[in-house]
Amino acid sequence: MSRLASDRIDVRISREQKELVKHASELRGFKNLSEFVLYCINNEANNIIKDYNLIIKTVEDKKIFLNALLNPPTPNAKLKKAQANYLKFLENDEFKNRESKQNP
Repeated sequence: MSRLASDRIDVRISREQKELVKHASELRGFKNLSEFVLYCINNEANNIIKDYNLIIKTVEDKKIFLNALLNPPTPNAKLKKAQANYLKFLENDEFKNRESKQNP
């Protein structure tokens, strides 16, 4: 972070917040509060971008994902069978739950 700073961000915080941040920066051994704030915002920004890119990597991936959400394919035979099995499971499970409530 030895680049010459040319932009500025102004942030208003309470006295308590400033003292908390100042204390944390001292605990971590930063030279000053600005250095600590820059470290934290850079670190968090990089984490956010990394997390976002892990989910959907490229613009093309985003288009494919969005298209699948907006225009889902019609269910095939395997999916219909899985749904029927699931509904059957729910019916049987509900029957068992009703029996157990009636005969405690």
